[in-house]
Amino acid sequence: MTSLRPVLTPLDSSRESSDNIPCMTAPLADPASRSWPEVVGLIPAAGQAKRLQPFPCSKEVFPVGFTKDSKTGMPRPKVASQYLLEKFKTAGLSKTFIVIREGKWDIPNYFQEGAGIGMSLAYLVIPGSLGPPDTLDRAYSFVSQYRIAFGFPDILFGPLDAYRQLIEQQERTGADVVLGLHRIEDPRIWDMVDADNEGWVREIVMKPASTTLTFGWCFAVWTPVFSKFLHRFLRADETTSKMEQLANTANDPGGDLAVGVVFQQALKAGLRIQSVTFPHDRYLDIGTPDNLAKAVRQQAAE
Repeated sequence: MTSLRPVLTPLDSSRESSDNIPCMTAPLADPASRSWPEVVGLIPAAGQAKRLQPFPCSKEVFPVGFTKDSKTGMPRPKVASQYLLEKFKTAGLSKTFIVIREGKWDIPNYFQEGAGIGMSLAYLVIPGSLGPPDTLDRAYSFVSQYRIAFGFPDILFGPLDAYRQLIEQQERTGADVVLGLHRIEDPRIWDMVDADNEGWVREIVMKPASTTLTFGWCFAVWTPVFSKFLHRFLRADETTSKMEQLANTANDPGGDLAVGVVFQQALKAGLRIQSVTFPHDRYLDIGTPDNLAKAVRQQAAE
C-alpha cells in the first residue's frame, strides 16, 4: 500500500477575483500549447451502499464479470471498480487515489498497490463523509496540483477510451471541467446537461421531473481550478447556510450533497465547463439490486 505525503503548489492567481471563488476569464489563446499538469485518478469509495444492503462486501469489489489472468490465461472475477481503473489506464494514467471509509478494508486487500491493474494505487482512509464532494475533497492536499480523472466506481460506462477523449477536449479548449455525457434513459434520476454545439455547458439540471434534455453526465476530468473551487466551496459560509437547500433527496437519493450540485455552483461562479458526448455508448448505475443483476447478466453475455 502506497504511503502518502501532501504536496501543494499554488494555482494560477490570475484566475481569481478574490480569496474565495475562482472567476471566469477569457479563454486561453492557445490551450493546446500549454504545459498541463499530470492527470491522476480519484475515486470516492466511502459510501455505505445503502440501496444494496444487506450486502456481503464493499460494492467496489463485487464481481460483475470475468477477465483473463495475464499470467495464467485463466478466467478470473472482474470486480465493479476494475472497469473504471482500466479506463484510467487506457487514458495513460499511472496513479490513482481511492478514498475509502474505515472498515472497507476489502478494497485495499483486493487491489493492494495496484500491480494487478498496472498502475500505482494509494488509499486515503476517512472515518465518514457528508457525501461524494466531501469524500473527494479529503484528498485535496494530495491531489491539488494534478488534473483529476473522476468517476464513480459503481457506474459502468463506455467507451474504453472515454477519459482519453475528455483529456484531449480539456487540453484543446482549456476548460476547467470536462463532463462525459451519455444518453439518459430516465432523466428523473440523473443530472442532465444542456450544452451548445461546441460542447460548452450552459446548464446542469438535477433530476428534473420533466425535461427535453437527453444527455446527462457520468464522469469527468477537471483541472486544479475546480479542485480549489470545491475545496473552498465546501468551507464557505454561504454553502453552510444553504446546505439544507443544496443537499436534499431531490438532488441525491440519500440526501447528501451531490457532485452535480457543485458543478452547478462552479458554472454559476464562472468556471468553464466543457463536454464530450457519447451517444452510442451504454451506461449502468449498479448501485441498485436490479441494475447490479442486469450488469452481471450483461457482462456474462459479453
